[in-house]
Amino acid sequence: MVRTRTPVVADWFAGEGGDFRLLGTRCTACSSVFFPREDALCRNPGCAGGELVEVPLSRRGRVWSYTDARYRPPEPYVTDRELPWQPYTLIAVELAAERLVVLGQGAPGVSVVDLEVGMEVEVVPGVLNEEGDDETGTVWTTWHWRPTGVAA
Repeated sequence: MVRTRTPVVADWFAGEGGDFRLLGTRCTACSSVFFPREDALCRNPGCAGGELVEVPLSRRGRVWSYTDARYRPPEPYVTDRELPWQPYTLIAVELAAERLVVLGQGAPGVSVVDLEVGMEVEVVPGVLNEEGDDETGTVWTTWHWRPTGVAA
């Protein structure tokens, strides 16, 4: 049996390795791009509305802001309460082509001392949480941001 890999949120990202991308939507009427994706209507208040089509977002962007999470967030955040809390880095990344800022965790091993505003980062596949045993458990997948030029 193989552990099941399940996206934390369906249809927000796809691919593996170098083909991994965040997925947004673009309005065909005004060309506004949305992430998280929008599937019902254009969120641009100046647009009369158009069809929304899925688009892969840029793989790279620049750090807009960052911080670290040093405390265990309350429910519904998923965490194993049996294990000690491990701080993690949060990074807000500006995707210039889409004119969006996307928030996400830093890749494992990336801390605030490794970051500076304006530096280039790339989106990579990540794991949010693992449940069950090694043979029948679930791996909840997500995205992480990693400074470019850093090996996986």
